[in-house]
Amino acid sequence: MAYCGYVVKIEHLRPHTNADRLQIATVFGNDVVVGLDTQIGQMMIYFPTDGQLSPEYCAFNDLVRRKDENGNPAGGYLDPDKRNIKAIRLRGEKSDGMLMPLTSVANWTSISDLKVGDQITTLGGVEICRKYIPRRVSGGVFVGSGHKKAKANFAPTFYEHVDTAQLAYSLGQFKTGDIVELTLKMHGTSGRTGYLPINKQMKRTILDKILRRPGKQYKEYDYVTGTRRVVLDENHDGGFYADSNFRIAMAAKFDGKLRKGEVVYYEIVGFVNANTPIMASVKNSKIKDKEFTKQYGEETVFSYGCNPNGGYKAECYYDAYDSYCEDVIEPRCEVYVYRMTQVNEDGDVFELSPDQVRMRCEQMGVKTVPVFERFIIPENPGEVLVDKAGDTDYGVCSPGEYVLRKVEQYFDGPDPIGKTHIREGVVARIVNRPDIAVYKHKNFNFKVLEGIIKEDATAPDMEEAQEVETNE
Repeated sequence: MAYCGYVVKIEHLRPHTNADRLQIATVFGNDVVVGLDTQIGQMMIYFPTDGQLSPEYCAFNDLVRRKDENGNPAGGYLDPDKRNIKAIRLRGEKSDGMLMPLTSVANWTSISDLKVGDQITTLGGVEICRKYIPRRVSGGVFVGSGHKKAKANFAPTFYEHVDTAQLAYSLGQFKTGDIVELTLKMHGTSGRTGYLPINKQMKRTILDKILRRPGKQYKEYDYVTGTRRVVLDENHDGGFYADSNFRIAMAAKFDGKLRKGEVVYYEIVGFVNANTPIMASVKNSKIKDKEFTKQYGEETVFSYGCNPNGGYKAECYYDAYDSYCEDVIEPRCEVYVYRMTQVNEDGDVFELSPDQVRMRCEQMGVKTVPVFERFIIPENPGEVLVDKAGDTDYGVCSPGEYVLRKVEQYFDGPDPIGKTHIREGVVARIVNRPDIAVYKHKNFNFKVLEGIIKEDATAPDMEEAQEVETNE
């Protein structure tokens, strides 16, 4: 789902715990620091974390940092080049996104026409906001066992994975009786591999040459792999990573194992090589939270139990009667499958259920994303909500709010695989829908880390870099 701003009505305000001139508004379940001029019932525009405001919008609202004629700081607080919105802690309080008055867009629309629920990206032909991606990269990659050069539309049924919408903005998608499965959202780079009909071309015959026409077209099943957006061929220079060997190794896990028409979508986590993690690391001191640093150490490295050098380590076990040791493999990187489809030659896509995905992955000897819980949304969800402490909430609650409360029981805390870093969040999937219906929810501390990483434009979120790769 594309990034956008949302017209909202302020319904919840509370005082800032450590600043008399600030208060905290809550929108879509996110706390946002605002000034004392914000009031209950006021309509505003909410720009979520991970967005970028346009130069025109920032100039009209004086949002970027600048200096006056005397060289003193003036204007707003956004970086003049990035103009990005981050999750931050402001004097001890969480601030997740930005709230702006409706008058902030008065230069491009009649604000009386705006209503709660409107989504804003462009007004009056002028871009207001977009998703923040620090820099663009390019790349190709490898295809098939024969490593043939990728050509336009050579694998027409090799579809990209659908964009995952934000759970907080999609609560209306959930209905009573829906079966929902919660899985770990992992911070890696996406991959996809399929065994699909590939468009190929015979060598030109003498008649073809005389008539100056290409060789006859035919189709043949072959393995094809790619990033989230890009189909890969043997000319790939590694793109963002400058090394595609880790991708080739992960794709090879499916060689000879997929059935005709099967496509598998997965997350690759760990390390590109001995010196490079797949996802950028960050010094935890930058989060300015002593408890976070105490829990997770001096640096966050999104390792998921992988070892940059690969290989084995000895794990020893002791009990009252005996002790023994065994070698445990620590791969350099690993693949976790989160979706599989079956595609026929007409291009029709059939989703495998989560249970079918796990069964096929067990047969192929590959891992799937960890599952937290599966449940059915009850008729009166507010009467059965139970949080981790065991307290029952009998308030009014929609099916979507019920799911959100369930998700919030799992979206924070250490990664359950390697247990050395914060988890990114949770993905909620509606199992009983014929088409894919998945929604993500990231935890706040992860968003803060993500924002810090993006401050260095040479090290953006690598998953997002895949969204703008081009096959040149």
